[in-house]
This record gives sequence, structure tokens and C-alpha cells, in this order.
Amino acid sequence: MTVREAVRELAREVGFDVTRVADARPLDGAATAMRARLDEGRLDGMEWITADRIARATDPASLLDGAKSFVVMAASYWDDVPRPPVDPSNPRGRVARYAWGRDYHDVLREAANEVATGLTRIAGSPVRTRTFVDSSPLAERAVAIRAGLGWAGKSTMVLSPGIGTYTLLATILTDLEIEPDAPLAKSCGACTRCIDSCPTGALVAPGILDARTCVSFHTIENRGLIPMHLRPAIGEWLFGCDDCQDSCPVNRRPARGRLADLRASTPDDAWPALFPILAMDEPEFRARYRRSAIWRTKRRGLQRNACVVLGNLGDPSAVPILAAIVLDAGADSIVRGHAAWALGQIGGPAARGALHRFTQAERHARVPADDMVIVEVAAAVAACA
Repeated sequence: MTVREAVRELAREVGFDVTRVADARPLDGAATAMRARLDEGRLDGMEWITADRIARATDPASLLDGAKSFVVMAASYWDDVPRPPVDPSNPRGRVARYAWGRDYHDVLREAANEVATGLTRIAGSPVRTRTFVDSSPLAERAVAIRAGLGWAGKSTMVLSPGIGTYTLLATILTDLEIEPDAPLAKSCGACTRCIDSCPTGALVAPGILDARTCVSFHTIENRGLIPMHLRPAIGEWLFGCDDCQDSCPVNRRPARGRLADLRASTPDDAWPALFPILAMDEPEFRARYRRSAIWRTKRRGLQRNACVVLGNLGDPSAVPILAAIVLDAGADSIVRGHAAWALGQIGGPAARGALHRFTQAERHARVPADDMVIVEVAAAVAACA
């Protein structure tokens, strides 16, 4: 058995579905593309992506002295949780599949570290390694494409034969020289289904994503106001978005993920009830989401998103809880503003009445509010009219 074969077998044993090897030359093509996106402003809002970080992410030698090989591993996270029956008194939102289970950073890092430890045993002598799982400075998708794990999709995803796009990547950079795999000679051809299905038009061209209009960016990374004109396109997405993946023909028969920790434990992990989220305090949020990728958006972001989803659902049963938030001077102003927007989308006498009560109370300083909340309420009143 060759070193490459032994590494693949070990990675399979710990739960990865596909493993490939690439050499550790600089990722020049990825560097050029990432710098172009940065210069075009398409990465605005993600302050951690700087020119210096791009330089490091595409230069393996700066990440590990003596780097010779990448071992890139993909784990499918696809699973299917049927939507619970529609209940007007218990509206629900949607969560992107990758966030249904435990935080994938933790799950994949644990599995990848087992493989990294095993490299010394396979090599028969000590080797140096560094493990990357998404949050570290490495252009992982470029590595995966070089290694032949998949090809570059027009959605910016890596499309892997047999497991599609519903994959999470973990990469080991090592000073052990391993025979590399060849890139795949495949492409998406003339298919543009992912581009056509993007609800906000964030896929502005094949392989080019503008984060400024991406549903996933705004429901996860954006810490402030979601632009008003984008809120209706968010639909039911409480956290993330799978629309471009759900439309991809390569995902027609996806393989169920083998890492059980990535799966939903209950239907509420995939289709969360929204009223309990709006009622959560910080300890309750921590208890429920501390070990989940949803932790990244924080309680304020999740409650803000819940308001947007309720506005898009248009269910009048949401009016009392949304009105209580708008009228609560102690509530977070970002959440209050989005609750007001939701009332404007739902409309009807009860929603108009709640907005009118805010206007009257604010006028008499009984419900203090910052300018942003006042602007949101005024826009909601106009929407109701």
C-alpha cells in the first residue's frame, strides 16, 4: 500500500467520504481571483479578508515551513429532515443543512487531527503537519480543485462526483511528500441553474459571488441591519441558504453524510420554531446553540433573522410578539427595527395598531428609541398604508 492509499484508508475510517492529495506549490490562480474580488468590493463586510490574509492563504510555505503536500478531505453533510406540518400558531424558519448538527469546525477538526496524527505512523518517521478547517487562512477550495477532489462550480462550490456540493472540507498541510492526484477534467458545461436560483442575484457571473447581496452573508456574517430591499428575498432562511445547492443537478442523488454529529437531532434543528427564538435570553441561547455553527450569528442576529422570516411568512399570529419587541425600550435596537419591518409586511389592523402605539409612545418619550428604530417604524407604517 502506498502512502497515499494508506492516508485515504485512514481518512475513510474516521468518517471522510473523499480524500485527495495535492502538491504544496503556491495557489497563484486563487490569489489573483481573491484579490480581484477584494478590489471590486465584493467581499465588503468581511473585514478579516485582507490583502495580507489572501497572500498567506495562497502561500503554503508561509503556513508551514518545508510544506510539500496537502491532504484534502471532504465529508458529506447531506441529510433529509422533512418539514414539520404547517401550524399557524407555531411558524418555523429554515436552517442551512451544514448547521443542523454540531459545529462542523469542531467535528471535522477532531477527525482531521486523527488523520494528521496517523501520518507519522504511516510515514514511519516524524512529520510536521498543520490542520485547516474553514476558519484558518487557507484557500481550501482551490486546494481541493488542484487535488482533483472536485471541480469549480458556477456556484463557487466544489462539485465532487458521487457526493455533490453538500460537503465540508478539512485540509492537512504537511512536510511529508506524497504523490499528488490529478485535477479533474470536468466542468458545469452550459448549466446555470445555481445562478438562476439565487434569490438575490448574488451569483453575478459563473464562479463569482457578491457577498454584499448573499443571503448566507446577511443571515450569518452581517452584524447590523439587513438592507430593506433584500429582506423579502431571504424568504424562510433563518440561517444560511441552500438554494444554489438544492438546484444543482450534481446533487440529484446526494450521499447521506457518514459523520453522525453533523446531522439534525430533532426536526427543530432544521426547521426551528421562531417564537421561542424571539423569547430567548442569553443563557437560553448559549445552552441551545453554543456547540452549533448557529452560534456565529449571535442571539441578536438570530432574533433579527427570525423577525425577517416572520415578515416574509406574513402570518398575523406573529403580530403580538413582534409588537412587544418594538414597544420594549430595553430590547436590542437592531431586533426592534426588524420587528417593525415585519409588522409592516404582515399589515392589517393589529400590526398598524402596534406601530401607531409605538409612534404615540415615542412621541411622548415613553418608549425611547434610536433613530434607526424610528426610521424602520416609519417605513413599516408606510408599508401598511
